[in-house]
Order: sequence, then C-alpha cells, then structure tokens
Amino acid sequence: MKNPQSIDSLTRRGFCEVAALSIAASAFAQSPEKPKSAARANFAPIGDIHAHVCGIHFYSGDMSRQIIAEHYCSHLSDEVLQCILYDSNKPGARLIGVEYIVSAKIFESLPPEEKKLWHSHNYEVKSGVLTAPDMADSAEKDLVKALIGTYGKTWHTWQVDRGDKLPLGIPQLMMAFTADGQAKANIIAERDKLYGASAAKKTARADIPDAKLDPGADSWQKGAAVQLDLKTVSTVAR
Repeated sequence: MKNPQSIDSLTRRGFCEVAALSIAASAFAQSPEKPKSAARANFAPIGDIHAHVCGIHFYSGDMSRQIIAEHYCSHLSDEVLQCILYDSNKPGARLIGVEYIVSAKIFESLPPEEKKLWHSHNYEVKSGVLTAPDMADSAEKDLVKALIGTYGKTWHTWQVDRGDKLPLGIPQLMMAFTADGQAKANIIAERDKLYGASAAKKTARADIPDAKLDPGADSWQKGAAVQLDLKTVSTVAR
C-alpha cells in the first residue's frame, strides 16, 4: 500500500494546479498569437506531420454540401495514415475534422458494416482533385500513386460551410467524389485558384493505373448513405 501523501505535498500540488489553470485562462483570453515559448516546446505528435494534401469532401447523404479540406498527415505505419483537417492553409485556420487512411489490404479485412463508413481515393487521384501543394510535380505524382488504392474514413466536427462560429452538433461522416460531374464548378474553381488547374493534373496522371475498387466502399453510390444520429441513452450505475 502506498504511503499517504502529506498535507504539504497536497497543498503544493493544489497551488500548482490553480496556477496552471490561471495561466491557461489568461492564455485563452489573449489573441491567438504564437507564444514566445512555442519555439522551445516539444509538440511531438504534430512534429510527425510530413505531408500537406488538399481534397474536397461532401457530406454523406448530401452531395450539395461540398467543402475544401486541407489535410496535414502523418504515418502511423506503412499502411495507416492519420490527417488533421483544416478549413484553410493560413494561420488561424479552423480545425474541422480528421481523416484516417488505410491500405487496400487493411480495408479488405474490415467487416461489411464498417466498410460503409469509408470512401475510395481512385477518382480523387485520377481527376486531379487531390493535390499536394507543397511538393514538386514529380514528388506529388509519386505520392498520389501511393494513395490511389487507399481508403479514407473522414469525420468533420465543424460545419463551417453553413457558417457555424463553433463546432456545433455531432460529427458528420464525409465522402469523396467518384465520377466527373459531381463536384460543383465553383468549388473546383476555388481549389484551382489556390493550387493550379486540376485539369492539368488529370492529364499528367493519365498514365497512373486505376486501382481495383472494393465494392464495400462508397456506400452512398448504392443508395445507402450512412450518417450519424444523436440519441439519448440510459446511464449505467457503476
């Protein structure tokens, strides 16, 4: 059995906790400027991010709602990536969601109900819609070759497209395009203004072989779009 903590140690700990809360509260009230200590801080998980990819998502079940998403991604393994999503590539961008990306091998092993939550990347790559803005053309092409056969599971937590000032409501499942004519012209034009014509990228990627698609992905194409619903559950006594 561990020795009980002394009152003195508890007092010191309580003081430290109060001080920490005071500092946090003060920082929260300040303008979103980078603190002077940021250069010395160790944000290891953020430091793992090594790729910036821009794509376009739509809400599962409602293709009329389309949004450009800036992905900042890191590798968990050779077959799993995780991406933080922002609404822009500028300072002060809002964190709007996450995307998990897995290899075809992993996706094939998932149960049918789970597969309904995932989308394919084949069309995004071939169409030029998916782009890696910070890479040279040759490096970008190598990256999208690796991504073409992968699958993504994307949740948006902040519905900025409807003007929300905060991340309101429950997360929304997002999907990706699978054919020409699905993306709105104004959304493509906005993306092209940021990173160059997607049509040119489409031409440059014409020699990339199409991936073999698992029929379990992109469930919305079969008239069975999946989306979250909020329900009240009974609490369980401990």
